[in-house]
Amino acid sequence: QVHLVESGGGLVQPGGSLRLSCAVSGSIFSINAMSWYRQGRGNKRELVALITSGGSTNYGDSVKGRFTISRDNAKNTVYLQMNNLKPEDTAVYYCNVELSGYGYWGQGTQVTVSS
Repeated sequence: QVHLVESGGGLVQPGGSLRLSCAVSGSIFSINAMSWYRQGRGNKRELVALITSGGSTNYGDSVKGRFTISRDNAKNTVYLQMNNLKPEDTAVYYCNVELSGYGYWGQGTQVTVSS
């Protein structure tokens, strides 16, 4: 079994910062891409950021310049540093990893940006 556990969400004021973490455990032989998605209230799930096994990154247009994705392969963990948060960033954030040819999802962590 493979398990993904996100953490780091919470309530933050506009302009503030949060760092999300996603730890992968279980039967891990190799992890390819790791990514973050988010889903607002009643909205579709959208890609926030992705990092490949080689370290290349890709970001959604709405978060470019504000969010940074990184990974620690030794810890099987992916991070999302979120700076200059806006109310529009409010959503449930989900971690996704490509492992052994299959995509795995975390349970999600709530991020609320409000004054």
